[in-house]
Amino acid sequence: MEVSNQLRVGILAVQGDFEAHARALERVRAVPVLIKHAEQLRDVAALVLPGGESTTARKFLPQDGLADAIRELAGRGCPVLGTCAGAILLAREVSNHVAAGKVAPESQPALGLMDITIRRNAYGRQLSSFIARRETPVFPGGPLELVFIRAPIIERVGPGVRVLAEHDGSPVMVRQGNLLAATFHPELTDDPRVHRYFLEMIG
Repeated sequence: MEVSNQLRVGILAVQGDFEAHARALERVRAVPVLIKHAEQLRDVAALVLPGGESTTARKFLPQDGLADAIRELAGRGCPVLGTCAGAILLAREVSNHVAAGKVAPESQPALGLMDITIRRNAYGRQLSSFIARRETPVFPGGPLELVFIRAPIIERVGPGVRVLAEHDGSPVMVRQGNLLAATFHPELTDDPRVHRYFLEMIG
């Protein structure tokens, strides 16, 4: 489909680098709408859950019925993209980072929309952030630049989940119907392909 500059795409703006997603959406001719209240979701065609601190975001979601409104939006078939911490919010199962060689007990999922298991901070702390480049058939035109910052790892994908990109044998971008999750930060590059793909899911 041809991307229209009339598409209004919400970005959860309670924390995280939502402004970088806004710039990325503008590059693909969408209209970003910063979302802080549930009623604002009535006027958007899709929603981005940005990176940041998933624990902090979870504190805001129950307020003002925001979590229920996001579930309702997804239930209507509107596309939802979660990047890094946003992917954690989408996951049905969440475990914590490795500590002393052990994985901490699973934490309660925030939205529980996507049939994946994800492990928080799996690559380590801030100093363990890195950039990789990977070819993927879904995004022709050269390798994608994958920016990982305290990234989670997708440990399990359900039967209805399609793996779109991998790094070192682990899925880093997956899709389940109208849900899209990436453990990296496409908004921190100048490459528009991930956000363009996301907009093409609106229909």
